[in-house]
Amino acid sequence: MSKIISLEKAAELIPDNASVAWSTIGMSFFAEAVAKSVEQRFLETGHPQNLTLIHDCGCGDGKGKGMSHLAYEGLVKRLISGHTGQAPKMANMISEDEIEAYLLPQGVLTTMWRQIAGNKPGVITKIGMGTYVDPLVSGGKVTSLAKEDLVKRISIEEEEWLLYKTFPLDVVVIRATTADEDGNLSVEEEAMLAEILPMAQAVKNRGGIVIAQVKFIAERHSIHPKEVKVPGVLVDYITVAPEEDHMQTIGTTYNPGLAGNSRVPLNAIPPMPFSDRKVIARRAAMELESNVMVNLGIGMPDGVASVAAEEQVTRHFTLTTELGTYGGIPASGPDFGAAWNADAIIEHEAQFDFYDGGGLDIAFLGLAQADQLGNLNVSKFGPKVVGPGGFINISQSAKKVVFCGTLENGAKLSFENGQAKVIQEGKVKKFVQSVDHITFSGAVAQANKKPVLFITERCVLELREEGMVLTEIAPGLDLERDVLSAMAFTPIIAEDLKTMPEEIFQESWGGLEKYIIG
Repeated sequence: MSKIISLEKAAELIPDNASVAWSTIGMSFFAEAVAKSVEQRFLETGHPQNLTLIHDCGCGDGKGKGMSHLAYEGLVKRLISGHTGQAPKMANMISEDEIEAYLLPQGVLTTMWRQIAGNKPGVITKIGMGTYVDPLVSGGKVTSLAKEDLVKRISIEEEEWLLYKTFPLDVVVIRATTADEDGNLSVEEEAMLAEILPMAQAVKNRGGIVIAQVKFIAERHSIHPKEVKVPGVLVDYITVAPEEDHMQTIGTTYNPGLAGNSRVPLNAIPPMPFSDRKVIARRAAMELESNVMVNLGIGMPDGVASVAAEEQVTRHFTLTTELGTYGGIPASGPDFGAAWNADAIIEHEAQFDFYDGGGLDIAFLGLAQADQLGNLNVSKFGPKVVGPGGFINISQSAKKVVFCGTLENGAKLSFENGQAKVIQEGKVKKFVQSVDHITFSGAVAQANKKPVLFITERCVLELREEGMVLTEIAPGLDLERDVLSAMAFTPIIAEDLKTMPEEIFQESWGGLEKYIIG
């Protein structure tokens, strides 16, 4: 019997009260056409109802795609996710306390599928200790309706660990580029490899079904066996999506350069405009060293890759992403998660195994809100809770962390002749007395003697044993008027307070390599 079914039939296969997991990396690997069909069926029939939805990455385009298709009262009962910021309708249901919601580290969820497949109790790790996902804080519960303890503290050999428990699984909806008539899946046009194999193995060992969305159907036995990423025996149903519902990334339908099928000249990647963002990226890039393994977060930190490409220094280190890319230049903006000219692309879950074990030498991550204890928040903003993505895994496991962001939200600065000048102060201070959500624990970092820097366009701070220390100030700025007045706490001022290099505050630079090679 043919495994190929219509999108309408695929939607009908999801029963009421089911636990449904979706592969996703923004819009990469997300079965958008299937989600739209589920939405249409619910609006027409009121079914399926009371679903538990599970996805480890952000899922959507920041507008109406992705998980926003499923954000209806009655359709979703519970969400277990790593990030909801790209699905505003679902995020709003969390803010309005309408569903049970648990926001857990992306790296924990992407490695969870193997634990479910292997009939293990869950993921045992130290990732998340001291943050809001620690059961001593909130255990990852972000709405009042979330009552179940999905995270436990356990003791092994008199040492404390976190146990993220496995959960029921009935349906897995995954995506690939091509399926042959037996259901063997290949991913030749996808930007990554994702975690579709362990997801399929997990649900099959729980007695559930696998639905795969693809772009193309191939003849039986026409896919090379080493190119098969999910064996057909694990795939129950295949459905074909139109190209517009099978985006390679949030911003790209298909580019062979993002799939590793071609290489692009690095000079074809436009340089960053000169701005406060570029100043921050340049100063952050000065922390790079030769032969290090690097991760870049989304937003402000991805400017480090742009600066490195412009300065022609990428040969000195290896840029990686948590989605599994090695080498090349990580893509930014709506293509985040992919990479141009990658040397290798491995599975999502395998990358987090390496990261969690301490494989990263340095990580550059976003700076949304920091406090006097060195805690950082990127997961909750007022009533809006978006979750951590891979932030907790990466920030806690990397040997060194550099947080990148402006000192305030909405401030305006000018840069002339290597000098900075504050034109207009911002409305929101980002350095506060106490963060709204602990996504990174300063206390845990201090206990582990981890080097931690906070780099802004006006100053650099360092988390030391004695606390938050201001170590550098931008040229042209007054310490009290332009820096300390923009913070809600007064940091320790280093006795040897330095001036940030004037050269990075100018239109052109060309001096990064000397900092990297010494």
